[in-house]
Amino acid sequence: MPTYVYQVITEDDSEGEIFEVVQTMSEDALTEHPETGAPVKRLITAPNIAGKWSEVGKGGGMMSNKNLDKLGFTKYERAGDGHYEKKAGAGPNVISAD
Repeated sequence: MPTYVYQVITEDDSEGEIFEVVQTMSEDALTEHPETGAPVKRLITAPNIAGKWSEVGKGGGMMSNKNLDKLGFTKYERAGDGHYEKKAGAGPNVISAD
């Protein structure tokens, strides 16, 4: 479902609160803030489209562990308790954040 961006309309034309709402495309645009009831308008924003560097899609594309390893990069992911485990590339299998 798409995420829509809204802004509160203020009486003095100053910048109102900006917030996001996940809605189906078939739903009508909001006219009031869901919590405060203040009038709002939907803002036009650039869409978030998955590209070749995006994590969306088949296996993460260019940022997949397999591709990072092939390109010579090393990737670590936090494994908890202050240490990180290697997911791609050369180097030690575990590093400590301490």
